[in-house]
Amino acid sequence: MNCIIVDDEPLAREGMLLLLQDMSELNVIGCFNGAKKAKEFMASNEVDLIFLDIQMPGINGLEFAESISEKTLIIFTTAYSQYALKSYEVDAIDYLVKPIIKERLEKAVKKAFAYGELLSNNEGKSTLESLDSDYMLVKSDRKFHKILFKDIIYVEGLKDYVVIYVNDSKIITAMNLKTIAQHLPESAFIRVSKSYLVNSSYIDSFDNHTIYIKSTEIPIGDVFRKKFLEQYLGKNSSDKI
Repeated sequence: MNCIIVDDEPLAREGMLLLLQDMSELNVIGCFNGAKKAKEFMASNEVDLIFLDIQMPGINGLEFAESISEKTLIIFTTAYSQYALKSYEVDAIDYLVKPIIKERLEKAVKKAFAYGELLSNNEGKSTLESLDSDYMLVKSDRKFHKILFKDIIYVEGLKDYVVIYVNDSKIITAMNLKTIAQHLPESAFIRVSKSYLVNSSYIDSFDNHTIYIKSTEIPIGDVFRKKFLEQYLGKNSSDKI
């Protein structure tokens, strides 16, 4: 997988290079101190993944992310944790807070590879075939998958696709999150951010910003928080958290 590093801080670029040097599956083909130079490079080079800082002079990371090809995956790297929710609004694969821990970086890279493989294997092939009162039929990887609504843990939006998490498996289909939300039972499923839809029966705990489902952390978007609390806790829930 070809990747580039975009960060205006020289020490941050060097540190990321050191962390990536032992990951043979990644091929670092460029390092840039700003979005403009990175975009010029990407015009004539194939880039699969970007390690992208957010706060940079000129075009910031969020603005740059909105302008690049949907086929390019993004892992944000920044010293400011308050940008986490905004990063998911531009379909980032992951969000790493500096100083970056190697184990956390490895987890993000594995996620990028998994999603890259899903997208390449299912591009233009996966589709929602039919719906019933308690299940949907999805075509993926030359198979038809019957997915019971009660077995869906959560759904993640990823560019023009959704990833449906069912027990220990993931199924991807060419559909946006808004569309699939319209087909799932509103009594069970709650839209909690631009990128996530959760089955409320699987929620283990939550706070004002995050939902926890086993080891998975799902961000709660600011514009979705009130509706989530009302749907999960009841109509008079604004003062409960």
